[in-house]
Amino acid sequence: MWGDIMSAEPEKPPARGRAPNRRLIFMLSLANRRVQQRPLEQGQGITSAQAGALFLLGAKDGALIGDVARALGVGPSGMSGLVDRMEGAGLLRRVPDGMDGRAVRLVLTEDGWAAREAAKERAAVTNARLTDGFSEDELNTVARWLSTVADRFRKGTEE
Repeated sequence: MWGDIMSAEPEKPPARGRAPNRRLIFMLSLANRRVQQRPLEQGQGITSAQAGALFLLGAKDGALIGDVARALGVGPSGMSGLVDRMEGAGLLRRVPDGMDGRAVRLVLTEDGWAAREAAKERAAVTNARLTDGFSEDELNTVARWLSTVADRFRKGTEE
């Protein structure tokens, strides 16, 4: 009994029609760790949080640092560290806002744009691996479930 509960490896997915393993917290955490660690193991040097910032800034270069933090679900101290690391790596630079001297905008550098393109390619490969073997209906259910989990456990919400 304890071997099954304490195992670091989730059970194999059940055959269609059979009841799935429902250790959802554990399985979600394990899957997250494995997917998040993969780019680092491949020596890419860009974390998933950094890739998220690159994707956001690629869509809206020069966005306010607070807007990027909210979109990533990162608090002020976490965002400050993320921006420090990305700026140190030459991926972006901070630019004072022209209208509000207290506000800071984030602008991708040439290296940042290149890193964004590489991250997009890796994301496409990872997404292909994640979705392989699943029907559109199954993927829609997974996407709906993950969105619901994210909404239900949003920081600052009650249980």
